Amino acid sequence: GLQKTSQCPAAWHYLAEAQMKIHKYNDAVLSCNQALDALGTPEGPSLHWKNLVLRLKAEALIKLSDADAAEEAIKALEQVVDASSDPVILAIRGQAYLNKGLMDQASKISQELLLSYPDLAETHALEGLIHYSQKNYEQAERSFLNAIERKAETAEYHQYLGLTYWFMSNETRKDKGKALTQFLKAAKLDSYLGIAFCYIGYYYRDIARDKSRARGCFKKAFELDGTHEESGTAAVDLSMELGDMDTALSILNEVTEKTVTGTAKWAWLRRGLYYLRTGQPSKAVADLQAALRADPKDAHCWESLGEAYLSRGSYSTAIKSFRRASELNPELVYSIYKAAAVEQILGKYKIAIATYQEILKTTKDYVPALKGLGECYLMLARSALENYFDRKAMDYIEQAFDFFTRATKHRPDVSCLWKLLGDTCTSVHVISPARVNIQVPGSLLGENAGKEMLKKSELLILGGRCYGKALKLMPLPSIWCDIGINYYRQAEHLTAVGTDMNEISELLEKALQCIKKAIRLDSKNHIYWNALGVVASCSAIGNYALAQHSFIRSVQAEQINVVAWTNLGVLYLTTGNIEQAHEAFKIAQSQEPTYLLSWIGQALIAEMVGSYDTMDLFRHTTELSMHNEGAKGYAHWVCSTLQDKSNSNTELYLYNIVQMNAIPAAHVVLTKYIERNPDDASAFTMLGYLNECLHLKRQAADACERAASLLKNSGDTEKYNTAMQNYGRSLCALGQYDKAIKVYTSTPLTEFDGIVGLALAYFKKGLLTESIQAYEKALSVAESEQDKAHILTALAIIEYKRNKVDAAKTLLFQCSLREPSVESLKALCTLGLVKQDVTLATATLKELLKHEKGDSSVYEKCLIASAVYALQGRSMDVQREVCKAIHSNPDNPDLWSLLSRVVPLYAPQKAEGGAVAGSIAHVLDVKHGKEALMNIAVNQLAAGCHMSEDERNNPLKNIQKAIHLCPAHTKAWFSVLSVFAAGDSNLPGNYIQTLEDWCLCQAITSLEEAGKLSEAEALCKKSLKSCPEHPALFLLLRQVQCKQLLQSHKELPNNILEELLKTVMTSSTSVVAWQ
Repeated sequence: GLQKTSQCPAAWHYLAEAQMKIHKYNDAVLSCNQALDALGTPEGPSLHWKNLVLRLKAEALIKLSDADAAEEAIKALEQVVDASSDPVILAIRGQAYLNKGLMDQASKISQELLLSYPDLAETHALEGLIHYSQKNYEQAERSFLNAIERKAETAEYHQYLGLTYWFMSNETRKDKGKALTQFLKAAKLDSYLGIAFCYIGYYYRDIARDKSRARGCFKKAFELDGTHEESGTAAVDLSMELGDMDTALSILNEVTEKTVTGTAKWAWLRRGLYYLRTGQPSKAVADLQAALRADPKDAHCWESLGEAYLSRGSYSTAIKSFRRASELNPELVYSIYKAAAVEQILGKYKIAIATYQEILKTTKDYVPALKGLGECYLMLARSALENYFDRKAMDYIEQAFDFFTRATKHRPDVSCLWKLLGDTCTSVHVISPARVNIQVPGSLLGENAGKEMLKKSELLILGGRCYGKALKLMPLPSIWCDIGINYYRQAEHLTAVGTDMNEISELLEKALQCIKKAIRLDSKNHIYWNALGVVASCSAIGNYALAQHSFIRSVQAEQINVVAWTNLGVLYLTTGNIEQAHEAFKIAQSQEPTYLLSWIGQALIAEMVGSYDTMDLFRHTTELSMHNEGAKGYAHWVCSTLQDKSNSNTELYLYNIVQMNAIPAAHVVLTKYIERNPDDASAFTMLGYLNECLHLKRQAADACERAASLLKNSGDTEKYNTAMQNYGRSLCALGQYDKAIKVYTSTPLTEFDGIVGLALAYFKKGLLTESIQAYEKALSVAESEQDKAHILTALAIIEYKRNKVDAAKTLLFQCSLREPSVESLKALCTLGLVKQDVTLATATLKELLKHEKGDSSVYEKCLIASAVYALQGRSMDVQREVCKAIHSNPDNPDLWSLLSRVVPLYAPQKAEGGAVAGSIAHVLDVKHGKEALMNIAVNQLAAGCHMSEDERNNPLKNIQKAIHLCPAHTKAWFSVLSVFAAGDSNLPGNYIQTLEDWCLCQAITSLEEAGKLSEAEALCKKSLKSCPEHPALFLLLRQVQCKQLLQSHKELPNNILEELLKTVMTSSTSVVAWQ
């Protein structure tokens, strides 16, 4: 009707009354305003309507229970004509004052009404409201009862009496029966009174424990008053508790659809939690964000948002949310714990450990933090084990034990804690038994306090017990599988240490039964089928049919199953079905190209069929990760390739060994391998060989010694003798000749290599006669002409060492008559150079150049050729020969260094080029740093560049760099003197003189240490002629002379002793003189 007649005040008044009946107070206020607008300036009958509308408006505003609304209600009542004479209006004004907080004015009106209108229900209702607001519940009860006595049909009076009873005394709080009666009456009298239904819901929920009825009451209350959060919250919570998610969601959807941003936090929060519970994290995130817009400082809401982000996989954002929650409320330990747990998921174990430790500082026995710490240390241990850092892993395992044990002390009823303890114990199965020594809390072993040191077998047994305890608490199929794997690991360990087969068989049977039990409980789990296949395929059981069936079932249960496919391939490989194995490995590789074991399988197949890709495949396995099979396989192929000298110049060799940096790579993985397999003699033999290739002499000797010690009692005499010969060779390289001779002679030397090794050791020791005898014995057993040529060359070197030049020359000529080797020709040519026999050197060089075709010894060939040309007096050819070699091998630093040395000697006019050659040698190889810098300086001096020249061509600076690299290098100090002599120096003369004296003394001492006593004596005498009063030179001369006499083992003449005494007296403060 109002749509057609919008200017009818009576209609608007009646509409407002209807809205008041259904408790839509805001709408009622709006309708009253419309009525007042329609009335305009009323006169006569219209004034009566105005009074009615204003009174109704005031009543509606008071029901809003708002201070501003109360103020507006007072203003509306002031416009009512004769308001002061109407007791009902006075009572309404009193309620307005009460809502506004003006207690005195409200009490004053109440007192006036009690005096003037004691029989009016509104009078007693106002008095009751005043007492109720002041929590004077007994007076409020009397007042409300008086009001009900006078007007029993008013639902509001019953409502407030019910509230009075609800909050009254302890007895009524326990009973609540009176309150319920009043709320029921109020609800019966006014079926739109939501607050009554809300408190009836409280009664059924908290007192009667009837959640279903309570939910109905709350739902009714919320339907009547959609702004009442408490009833809506209670309805939703009870619906969720009762499992009626649809009802809960419908309520929440209804609220959230009507609300604006930043309001109805309770609804957004609960719907977010609903979505989180039902596995819809993205929707949960959106709703929880909306809840936070309504209250950004709600720590619990931030915590719930963190859970939603975590469920969605947004780990970084989840951490931020949990940290924000803990910032807002530091007492929220759970938020701090969850932040650490997410860091743990992300693999940031160190950060997680620090956070868990912070929790334990405030909450010492917080079990989730203890569990988290144990898990972090267990994961760190597993990571260390993957990288073969076994000692570090054992430290982490000990810490994991500590925290898991502390957790079980507080919560021994939690199955997962015992399961984690079992995992910790079982994780040591990969470590060598000799290295496992782990301290375990005594409480795990039934001890009261302290710690016990356990070995590997004891830890594995303890792991089985922990799994058993977890199984008693919660018989899950996963724990049955874990305990089965533990039994398998125990059997594996006993097999490795060589225990009785009966015990091993019993453990394996237990393992099979446990895993079968897990499969019976959950036959669709691919992990259990795979574990059954692994146990069934072990050599002690050998049930390959069951293993094949298990692996196939595992693949059927999970299509992307790289582990099962790889295990199936291993099974086929073990049974000799190479094609099927290859197919299985290929499928595994297609599913996960980086899975290591499938590549190892393919490498083993390639090795079996003799493929050229074998070494490449093994190398790829070491690049993916570390594994025993891959490491040893790659090291074996590297060593085999290095020993095959026939392929040393092929492209395949250059690629596999040189370009792929094979020797260091194999050395690294084999070093890790022996850490976990300290009893593998073949691995130590290969490691010793690789150490020799890397010039790690001490490490090579240690590895060979270990290999020999492992083979000593093995019963394999041949391998032991080979290992001892390897050890002797490494000792000889290390300079321990006596020990090397002892090692060689401790074995029956019947093989060529062993005899030659002994001969070399004798030679290095200086026992030339014994060395000749050994070489002659080796010559008798040598099979190839090349070996015989090498022995004759060695014998020639020994003869030359014995000053039998003719005998050495004869032996070298014998080599040339047989099948001349490159080494024998080099030795013969060198002999010609030393003896300055131009004919011999020239003829030998021609023969040598016929044989030298490769690039392996280009430097030696060039050096010998240059020396021959120098002997012939062909100075320019010396430099040309080196330049020719560099043209063919521009990346050879040795040739560039040689050029920089020969230029100032044989082509000084090209000294600038010699300096450039030295710089290039230095750039190409840092090892040539010292020599290169000296050669650069010498060339710069030869080119006329002195200290006063520009800094780029300053010879002094290059010499200083060389001295910095090697301060004891005498030639460098002589070069300094040359620089000073060549150019102007700002240094004082006495400094230069002191430097010259020191260099001279160093030169004489170097000659003496090298055994060149005659040369040292000649240099001393020559120097004393120019400086006869030099005490240091005189002392050196006497020292050299006495050393010669002492070496002759003759009695010193008196005149020599007198001269020596004079020398001592002139240098009485010199320690060397007295010595």
